[in-house]
Amino acid sequence: MAKLEGKVALVTGASKGIGAAIAKALAAEGAAVVVTYASSQSAAEQVVAAIRQAGGRAALVGGDVTKAADAEKFAQTAIDEFGRLDILVNNSGVYAFGAIEEIAEEEFHRQFNTNVLGLLLVTQAASRHLSDGASVINISSSITTLLPPATAIYSGTKGAVDAISGVLAKELAPRKIRVNAIKPGYTETEGTHSGGITGSDMEKNLVAMTPLGRAGQPDDIADVAVFLASDDSRWITGEHLTVSGGLS
Repeated sequence: MAKLEGKVALVTGASKGIGAAIAKALAAEGAAVVVTYASSQSAAEQVVAAIRQAGGRAALVGGDVTKAADAEKFAQTAIDEFGRLDILVNNSGVYAFGAIEEIAEEEFHRQFNTNVLGLLLVTQAASRHLSDGASVINISSSITTLLPPATAIYSGTKGAVDAISGVLAKELAPRKIRVNAIKPGYTETEGTHSGGITGSDMEKNLVAMTPLGRAGQPDDIADVAVFLASDDSRWITGEHLTVSGGLS
């Protein structure tokens, strides 16, 4: 039997990249998946179509993780469409880099609102519906150990994600809800292509620093998410799993 048969998952920011790969991987293991998106509706529709064509179940809902009403809508969609909620993947995130003299208030709030407040609001909404024994998976980043220059805001958001994950692991433990964070290393996605990182000197340097000698792929992260969502990780909570090919 598939590892996640009968389970229902909610994946935020699942229209592209790591989020899309996680949604597809969870569905391949039997979970019904609620795919959320902020602006890329057509890409999210393609993810849902791919899941359904492979014989899985998926629903689509758009909204803004920084809005409590939309967070409630995401969680309620899981209940309305599939009757329960067992897995939450907080994947939505944004990033931009700049030296300290370039930091602007607007950029600070954009990143912290999405990466931190959004995670809290969606987890708050989902927690009202999560089954006992559920799994919450927060997507952090190995940037919190690398700490390269010009990443103060983004590194700060992911440091907050790590701390919040540890707090929620204890807070939700009485319901046997596990909370863990995945910390990807450099991972090639649509965003790295559109942002000019793929093929750049930055990418070459990151790959050179990675002991396993290549860029990560979304499926590398998705397989770990499946593990954390399944009973294979039943005795793991409050952990930060670095998935980076050794980049640290």
